[in-house]
Amino acid sequence: MTAFLKNLIRNRVMLFMVLPGAIWFFFFSYLPLVGTVAAFKEYRFSREGFWASLAKSEWVGWDNFKFLFSTNDALLITRNTLLYNIAIIFLGLVFAVGLAILLSELINKRLAKIYQTGMFLPYFLSWVIVGYFVFSFLSMDRGMLNQIIGWFGMEPIQWYSEAKYWPYILIFVALWKTIGYNSIVYLASILGIDRSLYEAAMIDGASKWQQIRNITIPLLSPIITIMTLLAVGRIFYADFGLFYQVPRDSGTLYSVTNVIDTYVYRGLKTSGEIGMSTAAGLYQSVVGFVLVIISNYVVRKIDKDSSLF
Repeated sequence: MTAFLKNLIRNRVMLFMVLPGAIWFFFFSYLPLVGTVAAFKEYRFSREGFWASLAKSEWVGWDNFKFLFSTNDALLITRNTLLYNIAIIFLGLVFAVGLAILLSELINKRLAKIYQTGMFLPYFLSWVIVGYFVFSFLSMDRGMLNQIIGWFGMEPIQWYSEAKYWPYILIFVALWKTIGYNSIVYLASILGIDRSLYEAAMIDGASKWQQIRNITIPLLSPIITIMTLLAVGRIFYADFGLFYQVPRDSGTLYSVTNVIDTYVYRGLKTSGEIGMSTAAGLYQSVVGFVLVIISNYVVRKIDKDSSLF
């Protein structure tokens, strides 16, 4: 105990720095874990409050999970969530690394800062605003794309009723919003690479592409692996704003826009089935956790230094 107290006193400055984040995680990440019990109960709200209602609700075991997986929605939302995230993770990685390399190669650093700021800005826009931007392009009556299509004598497209276009639209919008932010991590890593390596490569006659292929990308591989592992951990989490606000909750698009997060929200909003919605969220979290463990294990077997733990 004495040694523990001495360590606390010795590291008190660092601990105070960590304290706000630890408090946030406790109240918003760890304390709500108690509510996962609702996944195994037939939750019925009473005037006594949430916790009392949770304690008095009847245990139903795995019934909520059975009901979830017995519907066609389970396969649909799992498929949509997985396929969208795989596409966004892969394309986001390629474009973010490529963008970071391009920014690092710009000779005019002031111009590079302007480009960097412009591509970083969309990340700070809320999905509500982005949804209105998309609507200004895709609106049936006054949308910019339909006006362009009309100039060529073609019939306007009812974008919010045609599901076949939306996988491409959603992936494009997700990449547009996040690539600039994700590229910052890779750009910082590139700027940290010893410049003498590039100077030695130029003396040996290496072209710019050869320098990127043999120096930049290999030295970026650890951070690429870590970022990919973190992304895989959230592969069962879909960005709620992207799949709810951008398609404007259009019912005709549910076949390609309904993911686990929107399914849970609609379940709570329309049916009030807290137990089944909690079951869907718990299923999402457990599978994500398992995927992180498996992915990290595979990476650890290949390259121990690139694993998370």
